[in-house]
Amino acid sequence: MLDQLHTERPVTAIMRWLWESAKGNRLQAFLNALTGVLQVVASLLSVYAVKYTIDIASHAREGNIYVALGFMGGIILADFALGIAGTWIRNILGVRAQNRMQKRMLERVLRSEWQGKGAHHSGDILNRLEGDVNTVVIFLSETIPGALSTLMLFTGAFLYLYSMDRMLALLTVAIVPACVLLSRVYVRRMRRLTRKVRDSDSDIQAVMQETVQHIMVIKTLESDKAMLDKLSASHAGLRRNIVKRTWFSLFSNLTLNLGFAVSYLVAFGWSAVRLSAGTLTFGGMTAFLQLVSKIQSPARSLARLVPQAVGALTAAERLMELEDVPEEKDGEPIPVPAPCRLVFEDVSFRYEPASRDIFKGFSHTFLPGTATAVVGETGAGKTTLLRLILALVRPTEGGITIGEGRETVTHLHRCNFVYVPQGNTLMSGTVRDNLLLGKPDATDAELHEALRKSCCEFVSDLPEGLDTVCSEHGNGLSEGQAQRIAIARALLRDRPIMLLDEATSALDPDTERQLLENLLARRDKTVIFITHRMTVCSYCDEVLRLT
Repeated sequence: MLDQLHTERPVTAIMRWLWESAKGNRLQAFLNALTGVLQVVASLLSVYAVKYTIDIASHAREGNIYVALGFMGGIILADFALGIAGTWIRNILGVRAQNRMQKRMLERVLRSEWQGKGAHHSGDILNRLEGDVNTVVIFLSETIPGALSTLMLFTGAFLYLYSMDRMLALLTVAIVPACVLLSRVYVRRMRRLTRKVRDSDSDIQAVMQETVQHIMVIKTLESDKAMLDKLSASHAGLRRNIVKRTWFSLFSNLTLNLGFAVSYLVAFGWSAVRLSAGTLTFGGMTAFLQLVSKIQSPARSLARLVPQAVGALTAAERLMELEDVPEEKDGEPIPVPAPCRLVFEDVSFRYEPASRDIFKGFSHTFLPGTATAVVGETGAGKTTLLRLILALVRPTEGGITIGEGRETVTHLHRCNFVYVPQGNTLMSGTVRDNLLLGKPDATDAELHEALRKSCCEFVSDLPEGLDTVCSEHGNGLSEGQAQRIAIARALLRDRPIMLLDEATSALDPDTERQLLENLLARRDKTVIFITHRMTVCSYCDEVLRLT
């Protein structure tokens, strides 16, 4: 289960965030508001047109019945056209708005400082980038503009009815103050319930993502039932939270609808008495009931706006939590000439203040143009060493410098590194797509040269060569083939320091030796191997043993 403990943010802070987020959606919001207002005008005109036509038909007033019918038809066509325009705006501009916010939030996640154990599960992050972004965009670009036109319809219908019968208008809206008073209690309770539902939904996505991602391990361990049971437990948690929220919502809606029903009954009785007394025409009674409906309909919509607003506040709060992770400072990359020196001076590091020291007073110099094999037992700090070099984490004490100028390593120095992680790191797409991540403008000649150096001649024998499609995680290739393509990608990046984490673990001895000879032939790079293999150690200038 995901950690669902959180501090509830002030509504004012969330509203400020929503206001800033609305900047990219204001064109759509304006167009939605404009079409909404025009639809309100058409709706109120239709009330007048119906009353006008009925009064002419019943001879309560003079006029041409055909002109009246033509007037009604024109309003209906205009309302139909406005409906089409509104649908186009919501669908076309809505997708653009959602894409824009998704990209902004993902960019913020990518710019965040890397955290050892992760502030959020990857499935939870995806859930927020999809569901919560969609909720916020709809609220900003559709719900708020819609609320404006709804409020305008409510006001216009009330004033129209007030001009015809003051007492009836006041009786019709008498329920509104009670709704306002109850809304504060409703929002607090619904906000907590909605948060639990969204967190439960993230739990489910996390379980499903891990199951699909590690399906081979699960099948091998015959743990299908365990994962399905875990998913069922998450489903049960979601159902419980939805049941609680639904009961609360039903009770609130029942109370509200009872008030609206009483209000409509009063309006119907009042107009019936006036019709019976001869102080109101049949067309007038029809207009009365239409106006009451047009007052109550937007009032209901405004009442429904409350849970929508609660959902948007919850979604915005969850997106704000993604931005709570500190952001890496902006700046231009700082290249360092090759060959490049890397120096650790009295470095100490621990992941948490209360945890053990991974490094304590560690010093070492990786000399320019040399190859170093870093070995050690599991937990000795090999992976942490790479994270410190890449400035993903910072030393608790001491410092790490790069180049002859002894500049302190920061994230701006990552442009000097190529990194081949342990395992299969290919993306879905073609072999060419994966290679071009290392150098987007590489020519075919450069691609083939990188493949040659990394012992990837097999690519030429693939059905489509460079354009052979690899599925997720390089499925369709062997582990060793995927490793070598990842090394070719790193070679195309061509930076002064190479970091290889068990990058030859899936290779046969002959291929491994040929690859090492190719990598170390020119001695123009500082190469650091994280390895358990003695073959790699034999090709290195130095072996650094971590304990």
